[in-house]
Amino acid sequence: MQKNEERISMVSATGSNGEGIIKDEGYIVFVPFAIAGEKIKYKVLKVNKQIAYGKLLEVLTPAEERVRPKCPVFGKCGGCQLQHVKYSSQLKIKEENISAAFKKIAGLNVIVKPTVKGSNEWGYRNKLQLPVGVLNGETVIGFYSENSHRIIPINDCPINASWTSNVISAFNKFIKLYAIKGYDESTHSGELREITVKEVKGKLIITAVILGEQLRHTDKLVEILESELKNDFSLYLNINNKNTNVIYGEVFSLIYGEPDYYSEMLGLKYKIGVRSFMQVNSSVCAKLYSAVKSACELTPNTTVIDAYSGAGLMTALLASGSKKAIGIEIVPEAVACADELARINGLTDKIRNFQGKCEEILPDIMEQERKKNSEVCLVLDPPRKGCDKNVIEAVIKSNVSKIVYVSCMPSTLARDIGLICGSLKFTEKGIEKVENPKLKYDIEFVKPFDMFSQTKHVETLVCLKKRSSN
Repeated sequence: MQKNEERISMVSATGSNGEGIIKDEGYIVFVPFAIAGEKIKYKVLKVNKQIAYGKLLEVLTPAEERVRPKCPVFGKCGGCQLQHVKYSSQLKIKEENISAAFKKIAGLNVIVKPTVKGSNEWGYRNKLQLPVGVLNGETVIGFYSENSHRIIPINDCPINASWTSNVISAFNKFIKLYAIKGYDESTHSGELREITVKEVKGKLIITAVILGEQLRHTDKLVEILESELKNDFSLYLNINNKNTNVIYGEVFSLIYGEPDYYSEMLGLKYKIGVRSFMQVNSSVCAKLYSAVKSACELTPNTTVIDAYSGAGLMTALLASGSKKAIGIEIVPEAVACADELARINGLTDKIRNFQGKCEEILPDIMEQERKKNSEVCLVLDPPRKGCDKNVIEAVIKSNVSKIVYVSCMPSTLARDIGLICGSLKFTEKGIEKVENPKLKYDIEFVKPFDMFSQTKHVETLVCLKKRSSN
């Protein structure tokens, strides 16, 4: 197999990133946008030992699951990977990828429950992040191409809410009217580098990320947004003049509208501000959080530890059915939001929020609760990279009876569950599989939630229960 040659093959499986997998002349070839069962023509882009990467040129025999993508820039923009696959098949792909991750990484055979769907497979996203750059000398707004910082200009996005096209239209008018310069990464110059939007019950929090101290003609930008949008909105400026991939700088300035908006979920009132984290899919988030609470099997004697607790919504939900809830979160603004959430919902006597690194705080808390012989349920909801080694070791040492793990990355989920259950172990060489392991926990269920329809990503809920010493 040679780079740049064109080949015809059958696609035998689907990879963890939604790509087609081909076995050809002893090579495993990954081809994005190909579907298992299809006969395709592809171009070899890269060859590395027994692994190769290809580009789909033509589908010679399409699979029954293939559908026409809604988005005109699908395949160019890096946001979606599965728009070409029938929705019911997307769900199956995600279930199979989770099962495969547990088997391959942790050596565990798990039964994955059917994926929980949201109310919409399109138009579900309540958050928008738009880089603003320069293309052929013109300022453009769009999304980055896959694995690059090359902007693909867009006018709308079918997985985002209906206000998306209005926001883009308003900023395009503003940019053209006043010759606003987009961000040029090569020279670290320009005026406007990013636009972000959050929707809170139909109201929008818009942030224009700029390089300088001010953005020209912000009064006119407000006027244009008022004329284009049907939504109430707030407009912030954020200054980020660092040569970095981080979106925001430290300084936010409110130009127009209210500083915060309030929303409700599962009977809890909470505040969302410009710095607040929020899940991208509100309907699936509500189903996931309800499932987490149900899995915890709370009693008036249960102490819940919510590791990686964010802005505290799940902590508050768990506190309402337990003896007390403890939240651990590294971001100070998120902890402040969590404290405020507890206050406005009358839960201050049942919630304690700690600010700091989970790997530094959790071991002490787990040890304290173990000494009290408390009935403890541990909820883990780490970032994509999974749990730190110190967190895993603290969990293993604690002997806690119930663990509920929420993850957005099947590979790190499988790794962490394997370590906690005992099919994997830490060694001097890294993490290794245990031969004939005596598992410490039963996996009660593995349930995916389709938080990110049309993409390769999936949220997964796993419930572990401590095995009896007998």
